[in-house]
Amino acid sequence: MTSERPLLDPSARQVLAEIADAPEAVLRLGVLAPGGYGKTTVLREVERAYREAGVEATTVDDAHLLGDAELRSLRSLVEQGDARIVVAYRPWPRSRALAALAESLGRVRPPLMPSAFTREQVRAVLPAAGRGLADFVHQQTGGVPRFVSRLAGLTSQDVPAEVVASFRADLDWLEPDVQKFLLAAEAGAALRLDLLGALLDKDSDAVGEVIEAGRATGLLAPDGTLLPIARTAVAALSRTDRRIAVRQRLAELQLRSGGPVLDLVRPLLGTGVGGPAVAAAFQAAAREALPTDPALSARLLAAVGTPTASLVVRQAAASAMSGDLDAALRLADQVISSGDPEHRGAAAEVAAIALAHRGQLARSTELHRWSSSATSTAFAMVGQVGTGRLPTGTLPVAPPTMLDGGASLMAQGVLESLGGSSTAALSTLVRACGLLEPAGQAVLLPDSPAALAALVALHSGELSVAESVLDRALATSMGGALMTVRHRLLRAWIAMVHGNLVQARETLVALRKVGRPLEPRDWIFAVALEVGVARRNSDLATLKRTWEQACEAVLRHPVDLYTFLPLGEFAAAAARLRDQHRLAPHLVTARNLLRQLGDPPLWAVPLHWSGFHAAIIAEETSVAEEHAAALAACRERSRYSALVSSAAESWLDVLAGKVDADQVEAAARGLHAAGQWWDAARLAGQAAIRTSDRQAMVRLLDCARLLQGRPVGAARKPAEPVAESVETGKLSDREREVAQLVVGGLTYKQVGDRLFISAKTVEHHMARMRQRLGCTSRAELLDQLRQILG
Repeated sequence: MTSERPLLDPSARQVLAEIADAPEAVLRLGVLAPGGYGKTTVLREVERAYREAGVEATTVDDAHLLGDAELRSLRSLVEQGDARIVVAYRPWPRSRALAALAESLGRVRPPLMPSAFTREQVRAVLPAAGRGLADFVHQQTGGVPRFVSRLAGLTSQDVPAEVVASFRADLDWLEPDVQKFLLAAEAGAALRLDLLGALLDKDSDAVGEVIEAGRATGLLAPDGTLLPIARTAVAALSRTDRRIAVRQRLAELQLRSGGPVLDLVRPLLGTGVGGPAVAAAFQAAAREALPTDPALSARLLAAVGTPTASLVVRQAAASAMSGDLDAALRLADQVISSGDPEHRGAAAEVAAIALAHRGQLARSTELHRWSSSATSTAFAMVGQVGTGRLPTGTLPVAPPTMLDGGASLMAQGVLESLGGSSTAALSTLVRACGLLEPAGQAVLLPDSPAALAALVALHSGELSVAESVLDRALATSMGGALMTVRHRLLRAWIAMVHGNLVQARETLVALRKVGRPLEPRDWIFAVALEVGVARRNSDLATLKRTWEQACEAVLRHPVDLYTFLPLGEFAAAAARLRDQHRLAPHLVTARNLLRQLGDPPLWAVPLHWSGFHAAIIAEETSVAEEHAAALAACRERSRYSALVSSAAESWLDVLAGKVDADQVEAAARGLHAAGQWWDAARLAGQAAIRTSDRQAMVRLLDCARLLQGRPVGAARKPAEPVAESVETGKLSDREREVAQLVVGGLTYKQVGDRLFISAKTVEHHMARMRQRLGCTSRAELLDQLRQILG
């Protein structure tokens, strides 16, 4: 401690002041508090005060440990009325003799009751180096002075083993029932009188006495629970067999009463305890853990002795929900191959869901047919549509549960996307989201209604709807860990389409930091995002580096309806890299799939739009015209189809050198309204650099910048003569933009793509800056530009 004198509360300081003022006066005082609250410290200070005054006095510590004869003798001394005597004792044990002594002292003066330190007092008594830990020490100790003293040497929030071991002196001498009570308190049952009565085999009065004895140790907080540091000490210093036995007994009692057992059972994992009662407790705890910690649920089920087929299916489902699809498939296969007719369908459903995440939608659909549940029937229909097969049956009447109702609406929404309007499909899928949101992560899904709704919205230009349903799905953890990755990737896809490439990239980086390999369905979207961001950034090096992953991803994930977005992005990248032949078979599969479904416009239009861009990049005008014709054929089917078709026609005109500024701007703004912000800005920018009309060029450049979310030239100043900008280091705003990108390593073409100007214009800007700055080489120019830009 830092103070020469111990820190005492006001009542103790008052007593010491009275002794200092009148040391000869009679003083009969009791000091009452649980262990560790500073009774001994008060007695030492009283002894010191009398010693300095040269007056004799009697002080007695731990009077609760004295025998009856000694206590009666002390009481006689108090009753004489002329003694200076101070007696310290705990509130328990409280024998009749101690009660009589306390009564005699209390008639003279109320007992002095030292209290726990406040946060400020804890900070005051800690060494200077440890005062930053004052809040932690107070939280751990409750301000009990003895325990604060033990933690005074901490340099971090890690409590050393020797500090924990110092509590052995507080625990070893306790009665067995008190030790058992403290073990129950460590398990979280300190306030459960019903459990404590059965555990201790005592009536309520006797249990109350044990609790009072526990309070007297000073190890309990005012609310009756163990102080955090005491909980650590009880867990670490008690015999393992006793701790396990208490938890096992509490779990049995709690299970019998129908209460939660997870917190009681969790520490029993790995201890080897067994028996029917423990097995039942593990199963109940697994049910509790499933909604929030499916991995723990799977471990609890694995700890049950000899599991039944029903338990294996539950463990498989929990493993799948935690993201461990290998374990889920292995466990489900055990039940499927066992021939157990009662549980084979449930196991097949788990395996089907796992395979859907693995990208094997066709096999997943077949397995769903093994299950007779309404949920599996609905999921099978979603899978059939995804693999290009029109369902022949009808949806069964769903039982009135959230999962069955949600699955039924998912199937209905997907079917509506084939023939009805996108609005009807979206409405149905959003209703499915509403049904499953309350279930949060406690449901195992092959796909979520939020993901399907987002896909439909992305394919129909309703990006605000996609953002909304994905944000809600992420907020409610719909579908757990498996679906969270998918929801985040789709959210990043929207950012990429909007041109927010930094946000899309940040999502990819964050997912990579998690360290868990992505399942094939998620991986194909992640790689497509990487490819899409690189293409939009004109980052050819990254595009080349990622392309091999793209080719592998599309091999690992067979083409289905729900992966058309990444397939379209790969088509554009393949054209950019002149490697179309590697993707061609997959695009043929996609077109065949669409034909089998009747060429539904909602799914066909985005694929043709991607093909149109790929053809433009590959400079295959005839192919681009074919895609534009296909888009025109869908023009009357939806607003999105009409907007995209108009944009395609305008783009073809621009490529042919026919730039109608009004038409281009209308088409670009239409694309922007449909959520295709990056494509909209691209169309306006490409038109601007291809027109010979300077007024049209300025207008289209302003349009491109506006659609890109950048400042436009509304307050455009007249161009300054070169002679007025000759001052060394003086760059115009446009020159500064060009310089920043060139210094950042971009080629002239990449800079031109980014700023919607030609590579020749970039070269012209660089030449002017080189002349103005008086540089004799490109290296000298780049060096000066770095200095100017800071």
